Amino acid sequence: MTDPSSDRPEDRGHRPRGRHRAERNRGRQNGTGPGAAGGTVAAENEPGGTGTTEGHDVGSTGASAASSTPTDGGADGSASNSPEADHRAWSALWAMVLGFFMILVDATIVSTAIPAITAGLDTDISGVLWVTSGYLLAYAVPLLITGRLGDRVGPRTVYLWGLGIFTAASLWCGLSQDIAGLVLARVVQGLGAALMTPQTMTIITRMFPARSRGAALGIWGATAGVATLVGPLLGGVLVDLAGWRWIFWVNVPVGIFALWRAWTRLPRLPVRSHSFDVPGVLLSGIGLFLVVFGIQEGETYNWGTVVGPVTVWLLIGTGLAVLVAFVVWQRFTPAEPLVPLSLFRDRNFSLANIAMAAVSLTVNSMIIPAMLYLQVVRGLNPTVAALSYAPMSLLSAFLAPVVGRALTRVAPRSLALPGMLVMAAGLAVYALALRPGTPVLLLAALTLVIGLGSAMIWSPVSLTATADMGPDVAGAGSGVFNATRQVAAAIGSAMVAVLMQSRLAANLPAGASSGAGELGASSTAGGLPAPLQDGFSLAMTQSLMLPVAVLLLGALAAAFFRPPHWHTGHGSRQGSGGGSPQGSGQGPGPGVAQG
Repeated sequence: MTDPSSDRPEDRGHRPRGRHRAERNRGRQNGTGPGAAGGTVAAENEPGGTGTTEGHDVGSTGASAASSTPTDGGADGSASNSPEADHRAWSALWAMVLGFFMILVDATIVSTAIPAITAGLDTDISGVLWVTSGYLLAYAVPLLITGRLGDRVGPRTVYLWGLGIFTAASLWCGLSQDIAGLVLARVVQGLGAALMTPQTMTIITRMFPARSRGAALGIWGATAGVATLVGPLLGGVLVDLAGWRWIFWVNVPVGIFALWRAWTRLPRLPVRSHSFDVPGVLLSGIGLFLVVFGIQEGETYNWGTVVGPVTVWLLIGTGLAVLVAFVVWQRFTPAEPLVPLSLFRDRNFSLANIAMAAVSLTVNSMIIPAMLYLQVVRGLNPTVAALSYAPMSLLSAFLAPVVGRALTRVAPRSLALPGMLVMAAGLAVYALALRPGTPVLLLAALTLVIGLGSAMIWSPVSLTATADMGPDVAGAGSGVFNATRQVAAAIGSAMVAVLMQSRLAANLPAGASSGAGELGASSTAGGLPAPLQDGFSLAMTQSLMLPVAVLLLGALAAAFFRPPHWHTGHGSRQGSGGGSPQGSGQGPGPGVAQG
């Protein structure tokens, strides 16, 4: 194991030399910077954790004490490659997978329970849609903040907070007696999910050396693939067998077990003392809320007036202006920024965020036209329609870990670029096959091509984003990456909904209803009338060309990924001021940036 000296180039994260020197001098003066008092860091603020000096073990009486874990694993090259450390890292990963799976399933599980919730709580469709919208909004908006919070108080602590809140809110959801109470409980549930998500990537980044991190990210990606399938299916089964409340109550025993696993398996990683950028927190929270709310609810308000003089476009425009102010503040704040803009000086981090935005937009938008076609034109019930996408999800889940392991031998670009192109081609062929007489089994088979491309994308893109990320900015970087993913998902759903309305109006006969929601009701009566099926199918085909085009833009970003340092033989350029040699006194090894 290398000596994790606090003044090594890679520990400076992504900061250029001049700015780092100034920040280090300020840190020495106030005793909090990486160059202060020998680089003092603190163990996570939990029972069993005590203060420690960087490079020494963290004292603990607990089984998961940092004395048995790598101190700053991952991006800074100090993760141990011993079998014991490898076992601890994988044990921690599996402890997080269950919680991560729960929060992803809950993003989609409500979709099949909407009619049951509407009847059970005596509400209307606009009210019940907020059960999902409130969760997604509370999930997406705080991600920048919760990512940095993990840097400050420790990813294990924040993950446990989030999992506890999520589990308790799940019980609250099931006990709700009216729609207002259910929406409020879902908002709290979303906040718990926001606390958890960035910590999963942070812990992977810090515990797994960069060269072997792809396998861990493959499991992370496979979890997302399985959750995409399980959400609607599990929701349908639970509603049919036990009632809608059990789609939330099922989280309680699973959450308690996940809490126990996380408490005993997740390490108390050392944390550096970070100031908290309160103006940055307020600006980012307000800006993201206005933008995500405007995009997510634009269709509900017909992209017009929300209340009084406030319009959807005013909300989005104001939100964008606040986010610009946030970026300016991050550039000039005298304190430590919430999001170090130097993260984006790394070409790979910036391009990986673009690529992930393209994939997230695609995955969350392509399902809407496809499900409408299968239910409205073909007359399938929601569970059977969701099952037609099972081949895609299962293949993606099976191949994602294989792709992750392959990243120890090949550069991420070699997999991500063809994956983007294969997924785009598969989705284009699937879209063109949406015709009234196309066999459903053929459509299910075509999803295998989409799943093959998807499996080749998640791990390489995530590894590209984290390969050169220093441990002191791992939480901030994870927050940015996950916020990008969630905001892109909201944008994708909104964009495809608007496009579907436009194409339905253009392709259906005059006088026919062009509202997908109204037409959706016909699926319960045996399908759409035959004279309207061709026009409806064509509208769905044209709508799916939007995610195809976005995937091609993502492929363009992936084409410019820089090979990681273990493929090029050069040191990580991040935070090294031009790749200066390290003074670790250790030869090249996995996850160690080379000079």
